[in-house]
Amino acid sequence: MDELRERELDELVQPIILRIDKEDPSTEDEGLSAVSRAAVIAYLQDPQNPDWQKWARQAFAKSVRRANPKMFAKVLEMFPEQMVSEVGKAQAVGLPPLPAADLPKLIAKLQVSGTQLPKSDEVLDAKVVIAVNASLEMSTGKAAAQCAHALFAWLTETTGEDIEGWLKIHAPVGIRHLPRKDFEALSRRASGPVIQDAGRTEIEPGSTTAFVIVQAE
Repeated sequence: MDELRERELDELVQPIILRIDKEDPSTEDEGLSAVSRAAVIAYLQDPQNPDWQKWARQAFAKSVRRANPKMFAKVLEMFPEQMVSEVGKAQAVGLPPLPAADLPKLIAKLQVSGTQLPKSDEVLDAKVVIAVNASLEMSTGKAAAQCAHALFAWLTETTGEDIEGWLKIHAPVGIRHLPRKDFEALSRRASGPVIQDAGRTEIEPGSTTAFVIVQAE
């Protein structure tokens, strides 16, 4: 096994499981919002876990996996202490970081690539909004991981009343898909880090994917 492969297996990854009901699916934006919230809910449940700090020093790696309703129920049975994030019809649950090589079999066999939910003309809005670079045409699963990264980075790198007030109203998250020019223009006023992807899947390395913007009252 080469050095790069060993490093990848040792890397901590945060698994996030998104419930996909093929008969009655949520919208894509509901899924993106639910996954993003699930990532930070998992952290807020146990922020003193040292694995969070180790994970943050690495690549903030996230693995958004899809599960049908039956498998999602099994995940909740396996991790009953983890809170579920619900947005509209979407449900997601985040787990604490784990070594990539040590994912439980139940989690490891859930699919990562190809996750796609139907788009909607309705705008999912809130005071805290994640802007997504629509020009990249990311799959739902890829966009969800980028949104989760953006929300987590904003939460952990920002202090003040914005976060306190947001948590008090149960942390709603809006989603806004922007063409490249609008995304780049708005990114200059981002409320948190503008996420650049490592380029391991779907898009080119260094692509700017998402950021949080806190809207004025």
